[in-house]
Amino acid sequence: MYKIRQYFNTLEITRGFLVALLGSAFIYLNYWGLSHPLITTFTALLSLYLLLRSNTKTWFFTGAFTGLFWFWWISLSLIHYEMVWAVPIEIFVIMLSYGVIFWSIAYVSKKLPKFFTLHSSLFTLILKAFGLLGLSYIHPFGFDWLKPELIFVESYLGIEKWQFTIILLAIVLSIWKEQRFYLFLVIFAYHPTQMVDAIDPTIHKQKTVMSMLSTTDRQPKIQLVTTHTTVQDKWNKTLHHKQFQDIFKHIDQAIKEQKSLIIFPESVFPIFLNRSQELIDKLQGKAKKISIVTGGLYWDGKTPRNSTYIFNKGKITVANKVLLVPFGESNPLPDFLSDWVNKVFYDGAVDYKASANVIDYEIDGITYRNAICFEATSEKLYEKDKDNKRPKQMIVLSNNGWFTPSIEPTLQKLLLQYYSKKYGTTIYHSVNMSESYTIQNGNVLNIKR
Repeated sequence: MYKIRQYFNTLEITRGFLVALLGSAFIYLNYWGLSHPLITTFTALLSLYLLLRSNTKTWFFTGAFTGLFWFWWISLSLIHYEMVWAVPIEIFVIMLSYGVIFWSIAYVSKKLPKFFTLHSSLFTLILKAFGLLGLSYIHPFGFDWLKPELIFVESYLGIEKWQFTIILLAIVLSIWKEQRFYLFLVIFAYHPTQMVDAIDPTIHKQKTVMSMLSTTDRQPKIQLVTTHTTVQDKWNKTLHHKQFQDIFKHIDQAIKEQKSLIIFPESVFPIFLNRSQELIDKLQGKAKKISIVTGGLYWDGKTPRNSTYIFNKGKITVANKVLLVPFGESNPLPDFLSDWVNKVFYDGAVDYKASANVIDYEIDGITYRNAICFEATSEKLYEKDKDNKRPKQMIVLSNNGWFTPSIEPTLQKLLLQYYSKKYGTTIYHSVNMSESYTIQNGNVLNIKR
């Protein structure tokens, strides 16, 4: 019993729980519609302050509970595979994975200074801070949604690495010197637009909307479509005819409203669309009056692909997904394990195949970066193109039916706000089973439920 207590201390578990709760507050406040820059700034700073003051065991529990609070929803997909029994196992694996990652940072930070005979607590604090800075580059199984600086996406502070460095430096100095006034250094990491929002929340939104209106001569009139088709109904072939009828009703309505571009969610056509000439012909006919971007499957004769179909002025472009969802679309395990997992858990299903390169396409003179669900929340999709330019416009198609109801759509939206703010990308996001929206300069606009 004594040995067990050595590893599990109630105070350390409670402290780890509290730190993780504070570091996850921004997600749940947004989910409940209670987000405010003052609250998110306070909870984010307090979570980092308490974490940097904590011992190695507390770091483990902080990581474990952070994995739980941020990513518990991943296990919901197992329900659709009739594997409810595996839900607690997956949650445990998630918690253990992030617990070990956080523990490793704290353990190395504690041991390394002693190895170099540096006994000052300052070096330990600095190493912990460097660990947090590098945490966003650690991607278990290719899953890269844990970014510590994301906690400031709706705060008064910025989300750039240099701003996060200033924040951590201020906290390190305040702990080391035991003087709280060093925390005021975080003012050098403030985000100007968020400070304006603090004075009048409507000002920045009005400026953003006016910015969009001032470019209407170049911007198409876009119709974002939100669908509400459950996973079970989506793959029920007997319901496809009704679903496809609804798609064309949306197109006809958009034409009637003189829209120039309509965007549908991921796999809104849950079939190999390139093998259905009847639907292709019908979509091409509608595309004479409006450009259409829609999700569908693609079959190249060997492997399936998750794709975007673009119908524009008589031309069809197919943009395949570049980054596949770990375990959901592609198994990141070695081949011998991957084949076994697919056989046992996925009825022998073949992994999807990813495209080698990020795809850009043009509609009405505007270039859009193609992104399908998971990949829009990855740094790779915001890389510079052949002309050394980052994407200014991105169209994202998602199907959140696998994870609703949960916080997944909220976390996804916060990540898109993060990248929009970081790279200045305007994002048009069409979603199944949660709201669609436009994001410009990190601000959510034009919400469609």
